[in-house]
Amino acid sequence: MPSWPESAGSSVEKLTDREFEVFQLIGQGLGTKELAARLHVSPKTVEVHRANIKVKLQLKTMAELIRYAVRWVESEHGA
Repeated sequence: MPSWPESAGSSVEKLTDREFEVFQLIGQGLGTKELAARLHVSPKTVEVHRANIKVKLQLKTMAELIRYAVRWVESEHGA
């Protein structure tokens, strides 16, 4: 079981639907250009969503966000 802060589930619930979608896709390994193409938005829009996600989840770096998203996706899919 991943070791997350106890508030991890409630933190993810703070995300908007679009931010959550970006969060899930980050966890699946998609990069900025892939995310932008998949969601039909600009890479800059993806960057804004990622910045907002980091604030809401209280993460400092992109690496922390990626690790968090990957662990979340894996836990949701029973991997």
